[in-house]
Amino acid sequence: MSLSSFRRCSLAALAVAASSVLPAVAHAEVDFSGKTIEWVIPFSETGGSAKWANFFAPLLSEAMPGNPTVVVKFMPGAGSTKGANWFQKQKHKDGTLLFGSSGSTQFPYLLDDPRVRYEYKDWIQIMATGTGGVAYLNAEDGAKFDGTANNLKDTDFIYGSQGATRLDLVPLLAWKMLGMKVEPVFGIKGRGDGRLMFERGEATIDYQTSSAYLKGSMPLVEEGKAVPMMAFGSVDKDGNIVRDPTFPDMPSFKEVCEATDGCETSGDAWEAWKAFFIAGFSAQKIAHMPGDTPQDVVDTYVDAFNQIAARDDFVKISSNALGKYPLNTGKLAQAEMASAVSVPASAKEFVKNWLQEDYGVSLK
Repeated sequence: MSLSSFRRCSLAALAVAASSVLPAVAHAEVDFSGKTIEWVIPFSETGGSAKWANFFAPLLSEAMPGNPTVVVKFMPGAGSTKGANWFQKQKHKDGTLLFGSSGSTQFPYLLDDPRVRYEYKDWIQIMATGTGGVAYLNAEDGAKFDGTANNLKDTDFIYGSQGATRLDLVPLLAWKMLGMKVEPVFGIKGRGDGRLMFERGEATIDYQTSSAYLKGSMPLVEEGKAVPMMAFGSVDKDGNIVRDPTFPDMPSFKEVCEATDGCETSGDAWEAWKAFFIAGFSAQKIAHMPGDTPQDVVDTYVDAFNQIAARDDFVKISSNALGKYPLNTGKLAQAEMASAVSVPASAKEFVKNWLQEDYGVSLK
């Protein structure tokens, strides 16, 4: 069964079970009056995960019984592995701890990174949202871009990266497939720090997830300091890569690849890129609770996020802040998590070999 087929079956199978928790249900016994919820993000405060959590935090405060204060805290380090390893050790106390992961947390887990000390099966997924990504160039190199990478292959690019095993492997592999020479500078704490490198001229190419691009990078485009190259795209119901609904006027990576000499949208490289793109972006940002959290507390959070999704203004405000992507809760969020860590073995092997050959990263 293909990855896309597995994903559709997983979500369909759990949709019925999830339907029982979708309507808002009052849990009178759970009261968060006077409490403070800490939402820990394992990245810096300048990236897409920060914007995601900061968008939902006041909405969650409003929807939770007792209207608790929701504070977003940041624990950057090792491309999110530091924070994820910390969360693995946390136990339920009073339902006031959330943890936000992203594709950069999922990829080290998928690739058997030895620094990983966390296990998603031990966590409870409360809410999951998808996202997209946009790659962009500085003004000088952007003037050479004509919808293909043909005129960019002789340019030496610099890119600020969180690490080769993080979500950055999606743009890095895409640029390699396009025949571009992109030198990553590893070690930044979040994608927002990569954007700051780009703004200072220390990097000449960058990518951001949709929320960070909309808020932090689009102003650079409007000022003529950056030129969009491509959105990675979205996945349709048949598992095909299509244009991102948030950026319908921007070509997808698939389109740019098809138009670029030597880039193929079939074969091992394409299948590996597609598998990791789906794993990293379809359920890109997920809110978790410790695995021993009582069910009534879990249900209260799920109800609160369902209330948020049901707001009359939610589609408008979320589209403006995060992009046009679905919000899943409860068992659907858990299905998204299961799908995100179900990359085919062949794709993993290809990526591990590529990371070894290009960056000396050994994950065997």
